[in-house]
Amino acid sequence: MLEINIRDFGGKSDGIFDNTAAFKAAFDELAKNGGGKLVIGSGNWLTGPIDLVDNSTLEIKEGAELTFITDPNAYPPAFTRWEGVECYAMHSLVRAANCENVKITGNGTINGNGSDWWGIVKAKKVAGQSKPIASYELALAKLNPGYENQPGGGGGRGIQFLRPCLVEFVHCKHAVLEGVQLKNSPFWTVHPLYTDDLTIQNITIENPYTAPNTDGIDVDSCTNVNILNCHVAVGDDGICLKSGSGADGIRVNKPTANVTIKDCTVRFAHGGIVFGSETAAGIQHVKAENCDLSGTDRGIRIKSRRGRGGDLYDIELKNLVMNDTLCPIAMNMYYKCGVNDINSPLFSLDKQPVTSETPRIHDVKILGCSGKNCKASAGFIVGLPEMPIENLEIRDCNFTTDETSERSPMESDMFYGLPEVSVKSFRVRNAPGAKFENVVIEGPKETFIYE
Repeated sequence: MLEINIRDFGGKSDGIFDNTAAFKAAFDELAKNGGGKLVIGSGNWLTGPIDLVDNSTLEIKEGAELTFITDPNAYPPAFTRWEGVECYAMHSLVRAANCENVKITGNGTINGNGSDWWGIVKAKKVAGQSKPIASYELALAKLNPGYENQPGGGGGRGIQFLRPCLVEFVHCKHAVLEGVQLKNSPFWTVHPLYTDDLTIQNITIENPYTAPNTDGIDVDSCTNVNILNCHVAVGDDGICLKSGSGADGIRVNKPTANVTIKDCTVRFAHGGIVFGSETAAGIQHVKAENCDLSGTDRGIRIKSRRGRGGDLYDIELKNLVMNDTLCPIAMNMYYKCGVNDINSPLFSLDKQPVTSETPRIHDVKILGCSGKNCKASAGFIVGLPEMPIENLEIRDCNFTTDETSERSPMESDMFYGLPEVSVKSFRVRNAPGAKFENVVIEGPKETFIYE
C-alpha cells in the first residue's frame, strides 16, 4: 500500500500555514494510485475541509492535531442531511462521500475550533436574525428551496446557517473511525449518513456541555454499524440513531438497522444512548450493552412525535449504568424541540388520525439496568393514544430517586401537552401491557404512575 506524508506536499505544522491545498494534493495522489495511507506527523496542522478518497487511510499520529479554519466561506455547500432533511449544508471538516474502504485512525486529535462557530450562533440569536443574510447563508438558501417549511430540531435551519459536522461519511461502504480524539465540533461531531458496514471504536469525543447542537455520534440511515469502547462527553445527545424526519425521511425510506453499541461511556449529554427524534424511516435491530451513561440528562432516550414517522422495534438495551441522571429511561412521543406552538395537535392528548407520519415504538427490552440519584424521576414512558407503545419489557432493573433534588418530574424529558405530575415516580402513559419484572424503585412515595 502506498504511504505518503503530508510534508511531502508542502504541508507545514506551525498552526499558521493553511494546509488545505496540501491535503487536496495528497488525496489526489492517493486517488491516482488506487488508494493508500496519508500520514500526519506531530504538530498543529491548520486546514480547511478535507476529502477522503476510495481505499484511503488518514492516519493522525500521536502529537498531531488537525485544526480547522473558522471562516464559513471556506466550507462550500455539500450534499448531506441536516436535522433529518436532505439538503445542502456547509462541507464537513473531514468528509468521505461515495467512498469505499476508508479509514481515519491514529492517536492524534481533530479539533474543530468550535468556539468561534458557537459564538456566531449566539450572536445571530441575540440579533434576532430570522432569515438568511450572510452570503454563505444565501447560497445555501438558493440550493435548498422550501427550507422555510422544513422540520428541524432547533439548529438554525430558518436562517440557513447550516454549520459543518466535524467528521462525515456519506454514501460510504466499509468505513472505520478509530483511536482519534475529536473535540470542539461546530455542529454534530461524527455523522455517518447512508453508510453500510461502519466501525467506530476507541475514539474520544469532547465538546463543552454548553456548546449548541454538538451531538457526539449521529448514525443516520445506516446499516451494519458497530460502536465500541468509545468515550463521549458533549453538549447534546451522546450516541444517537436517526433515520430522517417527516415527509422527506419517509420519501428517502432508508432505515437505520443492525447496530451494536458496546462498552461505551457517555457523560454530560442530553441523552446517553438516543433514538430520534428523526425517526421517519425506522430504527430496528439495535443492541446496546455494558455502557456507563452516568451524569447524562437521560440515560436511555427514545424521542419522536406526530409528524416524524417511523417504526422503531427490536431494540435491546442491557446492563447500562445510569447514575446521577435527570431520568434514566425516557421514551417520549411528545418531543417538543423545533415546534413553538404548545397548542398544536402534535401534542394533543386525544387520539389523532394514524398516518404514515405517525411514529411507532414496539418490541423493546430493557434488561439489567440501574440508576442511582435520579433527580427528576425514575422513568418516563409516554406513547401516543392512537399509537401506544407495545411489547415493552423492563426486567431486573433498579432505580433510586434523589428526593432532595429540586428538579421537577416535568424535566424528565422535553415535551409539550402532558399533565403535571409532582412525584418522581416511574411514569407510564399509553403503554398498555408494559411488563415490569423484578424492577425495584426506591425513593418516591409512589413507585409507578399509570395514566
